[in-house]
Amino acid sequence: MNFELTGGTAYPMAVIQMERGDVINIERGAMAYSRNVEIKGRMNSNNRSGLGGLMSAIGRSITSGESMFITEATATGNGAELAVAPSNIGKIEKLTIGVTQYRLNTGAYLASDSSVHYNMVRQDVGKAIFAGTGGLFVMETSGTGDLLISSFGDIVELTVEPGKPLTVDNEHVLAWSADLDYNIRIASGMFGFTSGEGIVNEFNGSGTVYVQTRNVRNLAESLQNYLSTGGK
Repeated sequence: MNFELTGGTAYPMAVIQMERGDVINIERGAMAYSRNVEIKGRMNSNNRSGLGGLMSAIGRSITSGESMFITEATATGNGAELAVAPSNIGKIEKLTIGVTQYRLNTGAYLASDSSVHYNMVRQDVGKAIFAGTGGLFVMETSGTGDLLISSFGDIVELTVEPGKPLTVDNEHVLAWSADLDYNIRIASGMFGFTSGEGIVNEFNGSGTVYVQTRNVRNLAESLQNYLSTGGK
């Protein structure tokens, strides 16, 4: 994927250069503008068709909170241009899919080459109960190509080494190498009350974890005292 980031570090937009016939999949509603690009929506069914595709799209929506539809952008001529922007105030990062596959937390996906696919992978019951996002399933990539993820805040790339586990707050996790072992647990005390933390992910093995520097849940909670209610 040939793209350039514009708009500064806090409000980035990815401007993707395309040639005739190139196809890019993007998160529904992420397109900012386009030139010589045909935009159409299709079921988020991982290329399945018919009733099987419909059930796949419904299943993905129920289990992961994703939209049943995804936007497909096709270049109708050479020198085409597609600009995509995330809904969050944050950064855009490119992941190279192929030798390394990744698992993504809910809301991290922004865009990808059409040669990149993703499947919903079932978590064990313990992980599903504790996960603040993702639930019973998380998104795992397959294929080869480029994939763009977006964050709330900046994106920090952390390396996990054997014998040196990494613990990350669940709300800060964006993506991680699919072959890493991970465990979701309560940070400490009764639901983290003693430490002020809640659910954390512990990663073991060898790979990479991408984290976002801001927490949407914390922001929402901090704003509650400033929001008027129906009785005020």
